[in-house]
Amino acid sequence: MHKKTTLDNGLRIVTASIPHVHSVSIGVIVGAGSRYESPGQAGISHFIEHLCFKGAKKRPTSKDISEAIEGVGGVLNGGTDKELTIYWCKVAQPHFPIAIDVLADMLSHSRFEPEEIEKERQVITEEINMSFDSPQYRVDLLLDEVMWPDQPLGRDVAGSKATVARMTRKDMLRYLKRQYVANNAVVSVAGDITHREIVAGLEKGFGHWRQAARQEWVPVNGRQRRPRMKVEERDTEQAHLCLAVPGLSLRDPDRFTLDLLSAMLGEGMSSRLFLEIREKKGLAYAISSCVDHFLDTGALTVYAGVDPRQVPATVTAILSELSRIKEGVPEPELRKTKEYCKGRMLLRMEDTRSVSSWIGGQEFLLGHILSIEQVIARIEAIGAGDIMRVARDLFRSEKLNLAVVGPVDEGSLSGLLHF
Repeated sequence: MHKKTTLDNGLRIVTASIPHVHSVSIGVIVGAGSRYESPGQAGISHFIEHLCFKGAKKRPTSKDISEAIEGVGGVLNGGTDKELTIYWCKVAQPHFPIAIDVLADMLSHSRFEPEEIEKERQVITEEINMSFDSPQYRVDLLLDEVMWPDQPLGRDVAGSKATVARMTRKDMLRYLKRQYVANNAVVSVAGDITHREIVAGLEKGFGHWRQAARQEWVPVNGRQRRPRMKVEERDTEQAHLCLAVPGLSLRDPDRFTLDLLSAMLGEGMSSRLFLEIREKKGLAYAISSCVDHFLDTGALTVYAGVDPRQVPATVTAILSELSRIKEGVPEPELRKTKEYCKGRMLLRMEDTRSVSSWIGGQEFLLGHILSIEQVIARIEAIGAGDIMRVARDLFRSEKLNLAVVGPVDEGSLSGLLHF
């Protein structure tokens, strides 16, 4: 069960009371991320998120901020994604007022000191360098470039070293003033606390936030009409590959079917890809699939780390499994996968932070919240025919995308991307 209140300034508050726990988790979700940025702004949402932890009015240094939460045994962190930025805190229930005060101070009164900006500019540059030095991480970024070229979805959330180097304090404060406003945010709270207590605390901390005309996210651009591939040659022991197709948006009712399909394909050690690629063929140590749902598009991605000489064989084997699932799904396998998905979801909901993310993310992105019971009902309603229908619609040659990082010649992969 969840409750919702909208403050006079437009800030939405969603809560879930969980009486049997000792913790309270708070998430502040803001409409800021790579999909809200122009090419010249690439990475500004991420840069601002870093700086909000570097000092505010009541707590002038990063040490002051971290000690306020860690001093009561809590955890404080944040993250920037393509469609939102989240700041979250988890504390023991008696320390809820401290958590609200810290978050409100950070998001309303961050100092953005010039010396901190320059230090963090170097930190983020090193973060970008690290992503280039990690082939497993780099291949994910390369896949985004392949699937969504020359648009925000295809860019690294951290931006590039060039855009990070050019950002000024004035740029950041202008973006902050536009995006960090009450009508562009949701606060979600889960734990042993009442809705009334939460609203009272948040009115005190965030009731002064103003409303403003915020910048909207950039829609996805263009349809894919032929397979795409990009290889980044690296002197590595393994080749890391991602094979993907465009998926379904958050608003598509078939997204639950695609989630089930992905679990069947490559989530867990009893999935089809794990059994075929690793256990039977011995081609990979790591093999998995995952699904991303965005506001107007999505992706289903298969990742594998393999011997560079085995990339063609691995791609062929993955495509074979994608083709096989289009032909039918046995009822026992469908039942097992449903239980897997339901069980994993229920286990996650034992953590207050997961519950806070569940209700806050849905409210921010969709404007409504599905309960666990409603999602389970939708999973139960999926039949084998639904899996086949979605697979046949998505798994088509012209929709294939391949990214590879490693000592691989792109010419050796020509002609592979077809069913």
